[in-house]
Amino acid sequence: MKSLLTLIFLFVTTSAFTQDIVQEYIHRWKTFYPSQALRMGMHDAVFDFEQGGDVQEWINYNRLIFQSLDENGNPDINAEAINLRLLKSQVLQELYKWTEERPHEHSLSYYTNLLSNFSNRPSRASFLTEDDLRNLRCKSYDALINICLSIKSHLKNIHDENTERSINTINNIKVDLNSQLKKDLSNQPCEGSNAKVELAMDQLDSILDHIKKIPHQPQSLILGKEYYGKQLAMYTDSNLAPAELEKLAMEEIVETKKLMAEVSQSYLSETYPYKTLPTNEDDIITLALDDMEKDVVTSAHEYLKFWEGLTQAATRFVDEKEIATLPDYPTLQIKTAPESAGAAARIGWVSSAPPFDPNPVTTLYLPSIPDTLSEQEQIDFWSSFNKPFNRMIVIHELIPGHYMQLKVSRETPHKIRLMFPYGPYIEGWATFTEKIVLEAGWEKERPLTYLAHLRKRLENANRAYTSVMVHCNGWDQEQVMKFSTETSLLAPQFAKSLWGRLMRSPMQITSYFYGGALFKELYAHETARLGNDFDLKHFMDTIMKAGPIPVDEFYHIFNQTHD
Repeated sequence: MKSLLTLIFLFVTTSAFTQDIVQEYIHRWKTFYPSQALRMGMHDAVFDFEQGGDVQEWINYNRLIFQSLDENGNPDINAEAINLRLLKSQVLQELYKWTEERPHEHSLSYYTNLLSNFSNRPSRASFLTEDDLRNLRCKSYDALINICLSIKSHLKNIHDENTERSINTINNIKVDLNSQLKKDLSNQPCEGSNAKVELAMDQLDSILDHIKKIPHQPQSLILGKEYYGKQLAMYTDSNLAPAELEKLAMEEIVETKKLMAEVSQSYLSETYPYKTLPTNEDDIITLALDDMEKDVVTSAHEYLKFWEGLTQAATRFVDEKEIATLPDYPTLQIKTAPESAGAAARIGWVSSAPPFDPNPVTTLYLPSIPDTLSEQEQIDFWSSFNKPFNRMIVIHELIPGHYMQLKVSRETPHKIRLMFPYGPYIEGWATFTEKIVLEAGWEKERPLTYLAHLRKRLENANRAYTSVMVHCNGWDQEQVMKFSTETSLLAPQFAKSLWGRLMRSPMQITSYFYGGALFKELYAHETARLGNDFDLKHFMDTIMKAGPIPVDEFYHIFNQTHD
């Protein structure tokens, strides 16, 4: 502890305070979270393993860093101030996690995730030589044993809702170890490896016994007003209160539905000039959405080909309209999501390369559904992922959304921005780009593409609104489904997956609406401030190159570039 205090004193008394404290924190973070560091592409962390018993030391370190940041204020250089702000936000989240949530005392799944990392790591370290792999396997046995000991020392009770899944994970690790033991009998990777595997197996058995003896007190995943408010303030790095987010989201729902009604009325009047249209707003929107959901592909192969064409068209459009500077070397591949991905396969995802990976290929996994499901489920699925929706979402997911932003941002010299990004930036940026590209004329001949954008905008507001209502106001799954489908007009596939996302990631799911709103405010401010001098390409490029920082920092950045 004395050496740490000395180090912080040196930080305070040197002009290199920012760079030193950031680098030191990254080093300590890698030491505490080596498995996460490895997933980020930091291959030097491959031989390091979580110890499980050094939580209090980590808490003390974060408290000292927070105190040091508080005492020293912000440096004069804006880039350094931004980095310290991200560091401070990260420190607060670490303190919250380990002093209030305390997963090391209450979460069996926290430990089983670590155990899985240890048992799977050798098979994922393809970049190692055979000698290094043998060394890694021996170290993984020791690490697994240490975590088992830590479980018995620190896990006081179990709050996880589903302990059966964790128990299955432990049993699967035992099966893997037993298989490895048979291999090592003829080719021991290191001295005593067989004994280590047998000891690890014994420790896992003792963990299963320990789990039966300690109290099981499953806790609801509902956060409640107090904890939701704390997490929202940390996630947004602001004073945003849940009630204010609820109010803003509802205002967006009302406004967006009016816009949807106007677009739907215009589309229907032009498409069906002799048809008498309903006067009710929801009925008008529903008629237009019905047409949208009939414009579909009906197979995974057709869907893949459709997306390949969309990607090429979006890339050309962004380039020709000078919306943003395209990366020199594309590193994108598009695949159909495997069924093994479970629920995630139904909505698809962008799998970006880890920020420090030497081979930064991004994969877009398209939503998929097995042919074995019922005809109605197939119809609901493809209607949710209709062509107008895809023509809009290609902007969000790829160009200039997630794929392009993450590809450009990874070139930043500020490592901390990649490790601890500002949460609302990521989805906020992708949401904002929909607006920019559509307003530039993308798919202007197809009004249903713009209607799909508005429907997504409505869904984003619904996500934020229901997040508050569930965690602060007691809404159950039935209320969420009713509001989401009847008021916010969610497509069937998205309505089905919403509850799980509200439970797993109640903060992240607000970022589509909240982050998008922050970028829209910034855009409105800059276009008003600069008038005819506003340069969209410079605006977009600057945001991506800066990396995922708090959006309000761009006001100062843009002021500097035009002084």
